[in-house]
Amino acid sequence: MINFEALFRISYGLYIVSSGTKEYGNGFISNTVFQVTSEPPRFAACCNKENHTAGVIRSSGSFSVSVLQRETTPGIFATFGYKSGKDINKMEGMEIRYGETGVPIVLNDAIACLECRVVEIFDVGTHLMFIGELMNAEILDEKAEPLTYLYYRHVKKGVAPKNAPTYIDKAKLETRVEARMYDKYECAACGYIYDEEQEGVKFEDLPDDWVCPICGTEKVDFIKL
Repeated sequence: MINFEALFRISYGLYIVSSGTKEYGNGFISNTVFQVTSEPPRFAACCNKENHTAGVIRSSGSFSVSVLQRETTPGIFATFGYKSGKDINKMEGMEIRYGETGVPIVLNDAIACLECRVVEIFDVGTHLMFIGELMNAEILDEKAEPLTYLYYRHVKKGVAPKNAPTYIDKAKLETRVEARMYDKYECAACGYIYDEEQEGVKFEDLPDDWVCPICGTEKVDFIKL
């Protein structure tokens, strides 16, 4: 038997992993970035095979990591965690720097950034693990604390996007409750609560293209409370 709550006790940070060029860049929220060697310094970053950024990293041969601060704004999660680079230009409107390898580095809400050149790629099932040799590392904010996945879940009430390595089907975590006349649904990206009683419309009756009025997250990514 697997108690999925036990998996949430494993410590993770939260990052934006980006790749591409000045002409086109893309990125995604990741909670699986970690150092694997010290000499030479190398880092691993996991990316779902269906994630658009996986192909971008393969093409460019490099990636950047933006270490997010604890009070990262909801819009960052909405853009990099719940939207696809196939549909929008995620870098548009962001504060971007281009590194030694030419990849974009997202500076918004970042307290540090790394730049790595890919040296190995491992197929680990649903994800690809990119091993990158560290080319550059910089502190951007010495005072702000890094955002952890535990803080994101317990304080910000966020959950992993469906392409994340730590994603768990909501049905596996839901417990049965007595039927209620009205329900509440929470935006997984920003924490906005849709209250059926206040809104006067059942959540399931909202159109499929309805999105969060705060951050634009799609209806399918709301969680029933």
